[in-house]
Amino acid sequence: QVQLVESGGGLVQAGGSLRLSCAASGRTFSSYSMGWFRQTPGKEREFVAAISWSWGRQAYADSVKGRFTISRDNDKNTVYLQMNSLKPEDTAVYYCAAGPGQFVLGTRPYEYDYWGQGTQVTVSS
Repeated sequence: QVQLVESGGGLVQAGGSLRLSCAASGRTFSSYSMGWFRQTPGKEREFVAAISWSWGRQAYADSVKGRFTISRDNDKNTVYLQMNSLKPEDTAVYYCAAGPGQFVLGTRPYEYDYWGQGTQVTVSS
């Protein structure tokens, strides 16, 4: 089965940057999309960004567009989320996910089949 492991979270001041990584193993992902979601206590899991393995098509939530960039290294089976100009409202647990949909990128959690354990991102004022 697919295993996803996130890393790179931490504490950063507003305006700073972080780079999250998601390492995938256990399967090939050429026909899959990879997504990043975030969640705070009592809130629904929120879409952040997604990318297809084969085409490199990208999708972003309006709240992060222009600040965050998703990318992938197919040879390393790793996806990244570069987070710039961070705001306190970006504070959340960030999760990576894998699922079908290389042409239409999913923006809802139920469209993904596999999830990582999450990594905490905290942005201070």
